[in-house]
Amino acid sequence: MTASHEMPRAEVGVIGGSGFYALVDDLVEVRVETPYGPPSDALFVGEAAGRRVAFLPRHGRGHGLPPHRINYRANLWALHSLGVRQVLGPCAVGGLRPEFGPGTLLVPDQFVDRTSGRVQTFYDGLPLPDGTVPGVVHVSMADPYCPAGRRAALDAAAGAAWEPVDGGTLVVIEGPRFSTRAESRWFTGNGWSVVGMTGHPEAVLARELGLCYTSLALVTDLDAGVASGEGVTHAEVLEVFARNVERLRTVLFKAIEILPADRACPCGHALDGLTTGLPGVPGD
Repeated sequence: MTASHEMPRAEVGVIGGSGFYALVDDLVEVRVETPYGPPSDALFVGEAAGRRVAFLPRHGRGHGLPPHRINYRANLWALHSLGVRQVLGPCAVGGLRPEFGPGTLLVPDQFVDRTSGRVQTFYDGLPLPDGTVPGVVHVSMADPYCPAGRRAALDAAAGAAWEPVDGGTLVVIEGPRFSTRAESRWFTGNGWSVVGMTGHPEAVLARELGLCYTSLALVTDLDAGVASGEGVTHAEVLEVFARNVERLRTVLFKAIEILPADRACPCGHALDGLTTGLPGVPGD
């Protein structure tokens, strides 16, 4: 792994832990400055599955950033500035139904935001360092995930002999605490599928940049209102995630390979007629 002051280009971004790029050779470590402060860590750019890919540790190396302190705007801006237009966002989640037990891979098609205080837009009316002020943009989030990315993730999982759950709702909570039993039962009663802490505002910010965003939710535990006993523990989450990281990496690399090189999905047109884009961020 080498460091570079140049800005290499990438077409696909993966936001996740360091285990996802451990087998990629000739990685270039890139530090990116953004108008929103520093990203979670350096970006690591290399070739995977025949594509130029930028990997970004969501919580930083060593998992030092809790979910509510992640600079989501800087992370997405940094990826976009390197040319990334398709983003895969694997995340650890709790299952809200007994059939979604540990080891389940769910590719959601909806999310519900139960966070508080997270900045979820680039267009907040505040001036950027160059003095320009982005206008207000009301971007559509009716279908928050890229249809082509979801298809690639599902096909990749099936090809890795992992039967994924096609669709479902990811409810995103503020964290870093886990849910109470009452909260968990409320989520389940609303028909939601899994609960996590990082899927929002990633998907919204990606949409505001015209990026394709796909979430891959790995169930590491049954949430407190679904299971009996002591409830969720951090140690349990880490243990199950570690046990499945090799399989998830296989799915990610296969999804990277089969993501369409030419985007025909609507994601890149999300801002059509709304804005000319953010200053300093290159377009397609």
